[in-house]
Amino acid sequence: MVAALSSTLAAPKAASVWPSNTASCEGTVTPTSPSLLRSVMSRATYPAAARLHRPSEFAAALSGRRIARGTFFVVTAHLRANSQPDDSSEILCARLGLIMAKRFAHHASTRNALKRVVREAFRAKRLDLPPNDFVVRLHKRIASMTLTEIKLAARKEADAHFLRAQQ
Repeated sequence: MVAALSSTLAAPKAASVWPSNTASCEGTVTPTSPSLLRSVMSRATYPAAARLHRPSEFAAALSGRRIARGTFFVVTAHLRANSQPDDSSEILCARLGLIMAKRFAHHASTRNALKRVVREAFRAKRLDLPPNDFVVRLHKRIASMTLTEIKLAARKEADAHFLRAQQ
């Protein structure tokens, strides 16, 4: 009775105001140049297709080439084996994986803040990056700083790493 009542009172899901999924990595349009890709993907988002999900994906990306090392992070990149899409409906894009070890950042709030900062830096540069799998790994213990100072330093470093990855 309660389940039937709750299903009749539930509000319908809202319709999306954005166009269809052509702006995601798994869209139906295959642009031939980066400028066309940017025009199709008018806004830089962070969809599920731009994330690493499985341990095997992380392992493959970590076996790739280290492209940057800074105060906080080590960034490795691995070119995906399927660099040219077989299917004309697949768009390859850069994907991101994050590893923030508890032994380097003891507080969950610090780890979560670092993840948010790196995701935002990646989201801003995602359309300009090559179609690699990137793993950003925290490699050094976080010094005693305020959370604001940590976020500012991490964003500056993440922006520099992704700028280097563009080249």
